[in-house]
Amino acid sequence: MKIGAITIGQAPRVDVTCDIMDIFGGKIELLQRGGLDGLTRQEIEKFKPEGDDYVLVSRLTDGSSVTFAEKYILGNLQKGIDDLEAAGVKLIMVFCTGSFPESLTSHVPMVFPCDILHKVVPLLTRTSHIAAVTPSPLQLEQNNQKWSGYVKECTSVAASPYGEWPELEKAAEEISKMDDVDLVVLDCIGFTQKMKEMFAEKTGKTVVLPRTLLARVISEVTDI
Repeated sequence: MKIGAITIGQAPRVDVTCDIMDIFGGKIELLQRGGLDGLTRQEIEKFKPEGDDYVLVSRLTDGSSVTFAEKYILGNLQKGIDDLEAAGVKLIMVFCTGSFPESLTSHVPMVFPCDILHKVVPLLTRTSHIAAVTPSPLQLEQNNQKWSGYVKECTSVAASPYGEWPELEKAAEEISKMDDVDLVVLDCIGFTQKMKEMFAEKTGKTVVLPRTLLARVISEVTDI
């Protein structure tokens, strides 16, 4: 079965697939496209977020990360979606936990991790106070607002999955001191299984990892 994946960064996202492909048991062919495919770092740097722009952070194929405004990549994302449909995919996974406008369209099911998270996370928190780890300080208020309609309180902490490990450990230590928080959401598709295990160990709290949650939902609904 052909399944598509669209990333806001550059494809292929080998950093994501290393954690999820075993979930599919070798039963799918994964085709990937990206919103920054074919662009140089110099070109991407022109996409710098300003004012009220919706801020995104993603990975390039050279392993580095970039921060940019969503509005600049919507056309490329739609082209990637169209390409995946033309290649015969049965559905498309979105490799990003951010929110996207309804202008993105697909003739096959397109599964956004944020939609899954918004349904599942409220069921997993007893206090309805979560900690959400987001890559950039520019995303803190944006992330709190994203969660405001789903939990009573969200405390966002900035630590990039594409950065240095001590930064992640510092975020985990900060969250460990939040007594009312009983659930941690690693709110970026870039966070890994290893990072989830570290956050769980250091915080003593339940941790949600979007990439494996997404893959397990897709595996279930496609009977893979």
